Amino acid sequence: MTTQGVRPNASYEIVHGNVRQLSDVIAFIDTLNTLGTNNSAAARTLFDTDAELFISRAPGRLDVMGGIADYSGSLVLELPIAAATLVALQKDDSRTLRIVSLGGDKRRDALFEMPLADFERDGQPIEYEAARDYFAATGGNHWAAYVAGVFLVLMRECGIRFAQGARLLISSSVSEGKGVSSSAALEVATMSAVAAAFSIPLEPRKLALLCQLVENLLVGAPCGVMDQMTSACGEAHQLLALLCQPAEILGSIKLPDELAVWGLDSGVSHSVGGADYGSVRVGAFIGYRIIADLAGLKSTQHNESVLIEDQRWHGYLANIPISEFAENYSTQLPDRIKGSDFLRCYGGTTDPVTSVHPEKTYAVRTPTEHAVCESFRVRVFAELLRCNSSGISEQQLCLLGELMYQSHASYSACELGSGGTDTIVRLIKDAGEDRGLYGAKISGGGSGGTVVILGRRDAAGAVAEVAEQFAALTGHKPHIFSGSSPGSASFGHLRLRRQKPARA
Repeated sequence: MTTQGVRPNASYEIVHGNVRQLSDVIAFIDTLNTLGTNNSAAARTLFDTDAELFISRAPGRLDVMGGIADYSGSLVLELPIAAATLVALQKDDSRTLRIVSLGGDKRRDALFEMPLADFERDGQPIEYEAARDYFAATGGNHWAAYVAGVFLVLMRECGIRFAQGARLLISSSVSEGKGVSSSAALEVATMSAVAAAFSIPLEPRKLALLCQLVENLLVGAPCGVMDQMTSACGEAHQLLALLCQPAEILGSIKLPDELAVWGLDSGVSHSVGGADYGSVRVGAFIGYRIIADLAGLKSTQHNESVLIEDQRWHGYLANIPISEFAENYSTQLPDRIKGSDFLRCYGGTTDPVTSVHPEKTYAVRTPTEHAVCESFRVRVFAELLRCNSSGISEQQLCLLGELMYQSHASYSACELGSGGTDTIVRLIKDAGEDRGLYGAKISGGGSGGTVVILGRRDAAGAVAEVAEQFAALTGHKPHIFSGSSPGSASFGHLRLRRQKPARA
């Protein structure tokens, strides 16, 4: 490569794409133009000034309804938020990955570097387990698995042979640990940039599914697909209606003009890889396995998992009607079961991304009931929003809010609540319809993170008051997520080239 660093009096011009009047994109290009003494040496010297850059953008999301029922096949309703991750990528002839994540005001820039050859053995891509061990051995660089893992997934799943490496600069306003899918935004932005730079044809749904593989199989977090699908396929100011069977987009639902959605950060750090989320997921799949046996469905053991011939519910717990569940199965499920007892009787579950640990005891009835009931709640929520051609009524608003409160209570029953999120929901209830606030629920994987709030568009002041009340009670001033922006597919990508400096 040629000389690196910023060339005096030279700036980038856009030769492909449109910034879509997105302020974070404009600011990111300004950052690329002004990398200097305020940045780390790794950032300042990252790019070759004579080579093109590809820029992609992917937003975080607010989980309005559906949440953890995604892995059980539920409909979910997701809003892409204004906060997003941006990636600038430049190809590198050295077949090296050099990744710099800008730290912003609160932390230093992070640097990770690896040869792409480390992802190969005897000319073939390494297994995902070997890649997990590779990143585990890099100490504090586990974050880089979300970025570098994109290359391995493309190698393994799409047969891509990267003759060149890449240099990547990452900037994100999607807060980590808040339950707004910072990891999915990072994966989708990276995958979009790689696809653009290396001319890899990926339709948005396929791109999102590949990003889910990065998180499930390389990072090792057992998330569903709704986060990546929203980040890739969402539309601004619309709820992505996604049927997770496994990932069927049913279109988008435009929020009525009089409504708005906010997110309020509880200050309790959330992690999709946490033990609570994983245990609840395992419990729901245990419940489905037991129900399949009670229903007389044929099952066969396949390695460490079970295959079930299911023509009734098509393999998804969320397809079981509430009435059928209550009448035939609820009372026959155990409240809890030890992993070893379940494995002895049933062999395993149908979930490919989690394992039943013999020594652990899992809640079963409550996680199973949550998936069945949440699926119904989401479908009703969606129909209420769709039936508003003549304007949404006060009664409909109250019903929407009640569905959200029911969802939040069900999370708590699954032991996925937290004191912080419960306090925010209580404060929203106390403010109530008189202040234009109708509903609230914990978002995403639960166990902390962000609370989603539904209210009238003019209720921003009431949301701010709740944030102040929460700060007075807890000492934590929550960040308020507001606004929306397009997913990565709608944004596309930018291609940038340095302008030549004018001659004197």
